[in-house]
Amino acid sequence: MPRLLTGNRVETGDVIWWTGDGWSLHLKDAIAVDDSGEALIAQFSPQERINDLALIDADPSDAGWRPRTTRERVRAVGPSVRPDFALPSIPVESI
Repeated sequence: MPRLLTGNRVETGDVIWWTGDGWSLHLKDAIAVDDSGEALIAQFSPQERINDLALIDADPSDAGWRPRTTRERVRAVGPSVRPDFALPSIPVESI
């Protein structure tokens, strides 16, 4: 089963997905990491720029990927309240 690497950007809290050469805000850009996932977590954890790094199970879909758990599907699409309640990410410099 394919696994994707995900986490949250420390500065903004945004959910991000590993693309093979960087990070994306879009689940559709993610690539399956398979056996390299644990090594990637070990590589990125000490940098302290991304927190809650995790490997999640996902299935290929017409839109790219579909996370297997409800929790990860909610993370992928954003807030579970009305979209107009969501605030844009705030740069850490402005806090």
